[in-house]
Amino acid sequence: MKIQSIRGMKDVLPDETPIWQWLESRIRQVTQGYGYQEIRLPLLEPVALFERAVGEATDIVSKEMYNFIDKSGDHITLRPEGTSGCVRAVIENKLCYNATQRMWYQGPMFRYERPQKGRLRQFTQLGVETFGMAGAEVDAELILMSHDLFRSLGIISHLRLEINSLGTSSERSAHRAALIEYLTAHKDLLDEDSLIRLEKNPLRILDSKNPQMQAMLTDAPKLLEYLDEESKQHFEQVCRILDNVGIKYVINPRLVRGLDYYSRTVFEWITDALGSQGTVCGGGRYDGLVELFSGDSLPASGFAIGLERLILLLETLNIKHRIVLDGVIAITCENSNDNAQALIIANQIRHAFPQASVQNDFSGSKLKRQHNRALKSDANIIITLNGDGTIGIWNLKTDQRMTADAGRFLEQLKVTLAQ
Repeated sequence: MKIQSIRGMKDVLPDETPIWQWLESRIRQVTQGYGYQEIRLPLLEPVALFERAVGEATDIVSKEMYNFIDKSGDHITLRPEGTSGCVRAVIENKLCYNATQRMWYQGPMFRYERPQKGRLRQFTQLGVETFGMAGAEVDAELILMSHDLFRSLGIISHLRLEINSLGTSSERSAHRAALIEYLTAHKDLLDEDSLIRLEKNPLRILDSKNPQMQAMLTDAPKLLEYLDEESKQHFEQVCRILDNVGIKYVINPRLVRGLDYYSRTVFEWITDALGSQGTVCGGGRYDGLVELFSGDSLPASGFAIGLERLILLLETLNIKHRIVLDGVIAITCENSNDNAQALIIANQIRHAFPQASVQNDFSGSKLKRQHNRALKSDANIIITLNGDGTIGIWNLKTDQRMTADAGRFLEQLKVTLAQ
């Protein structure tokens, strides 16, 4: 029997993890800079959580969830997205009792859909959520944070920001009625998916990529025309802040997002470098979601980024990445009998230089082969235990070689690391 991974669930191999570590370090740096705290959520949640929050008519709930009955008879699922679980945690743990919250999380999500480049059945998502703040300023803060993350990754020039307002539920209801009337009059132009959505979620039809429907959808009723004065002012304030800080954006009246819980501000960061997989980040406001479960009104907003797709963009654009260390040091031995001593030397270096990465070559290969392996790695220093008790230090950046006594090699290594 051939053992292999489940379709759509990919290993991240050792030569791939450095870009993940670099990306994760940037995420922590940016979220910390904005005062957001990390929350860690379970992978399994009740199915009812997503049926109610995401919407039974969405593809996620109707087609894509990995759900099953567990041994206790409970209907549970691997989480398909993070916002619903975060809302559950806020309610269950009373995190917003007389308080506001700014939180972020990262981890695997699961959706049963056709695997393709940049889209897996197990994928990693960064989620950022805020609770207890109703103003347009928080929506703008989320956009600024995502902008700063993309800038720190060196990809901001390859992205464009699209924004829209979905208004309140009452405003969407009025727009929905007009939209259904319009789409019904053009029913002969709708594809199969749109005909299904016409009954369940007509707003999602506006997001269709079917080229044969684009001209018709351009003339469809626009939700922005149905906003009341308060929603208009909210959206105008978001735009005004973005203008003041110099972030360019496009108002896209057909931007609706794929989940039922969004209201007012929605936004996406989109690239043209990945073909059809162009949406890198999506988010917005979802003021009614907490009330849906607890009965208590609590404004909320957030965004999510699929990290596999973000890494695909980094690789497509050939963005260089590197976690900066004080030094990457390879330790080699002329005689494999000195491996134990080499381990002690490595431990001394790690204690003396905590920001250095030190790796012993315990292969038993000839010294030349050990050096060749080190030269092909990220090492910038090779240390060799010589047969006469001395220690060789080879600075690969300057190609300088020197020999030090065992008792004083740390002093010499300090000078070498500083070069």
